[in-house]
Amino acid sequence: MKNKILLLIGILALHSCQNKNDSKNIVKTIIQDTLSKTIGGTADLSDAPQKDDKAVELIRKQLNVLLKSDLPALTKDDRYFYYEEFDLNNDKKNEYFVGFSNSYFCGSGGCSGYILNNDGSVINKFTVTDFPICVTTSSTEKFYDLIFESGGKFHLLKMKGGKYPSNPSVQEVVKVQKESRKVLDVNSKKLEKYSF
Repeated sequence: MKNKILLLIGILALHSCQNKNDSKNIVKTIIQDTLSKTIGGTADLSDAPQKDDKAVELIRKQLNVLLKSDLPALTKDDRYFYYEEFDLNNDKKNEYFVGFSNSYFCGSGGCSGYILNNDGSVINKFTVTDFPICVTTSSTEKFYDLIFESGGKFHLLKMKGGKYPSNPSVQEVVKVQKESRKVLDVNSKKLEKYSF
């Protein structure tokens, strides 16, 4: 038995002495290159497989309907969105905050976006806002009040007749509440970007 073990160790040692450096070096180089690009933020993700997510597909479908007349004017770089889920009315179903961060949807006053129900229907379209959006602890008509930044000021948006006001810049100016929850923080670089 001892001889068999020694023979096996000898065969493994001889096998490991073979010249495999070329293939190991190629694999090592590819791994190092991929890691450095990913960590450095320079990796090209345009060909990465799209996340298979029910919410993403629902939002994509709705944006293609909502923006049908805009689609011919949109470049590939314009056709991206960010989203974050939040249950705005405590019905145990998340609503979707959808935002953009490119020149087609953003101007000097801020960016446009949507709040969608969990079935994809539109609760609101909003304009001239900066991100993030804050969800407060107070509510109106069973929906949490929101604080949008626009023009360097924070504006309170309350649900009225089943809708939030679409232009935050003309709403009451308030201070951000410490207990507010930030959503759609596009600038934090923690949200994934999706194509539509």
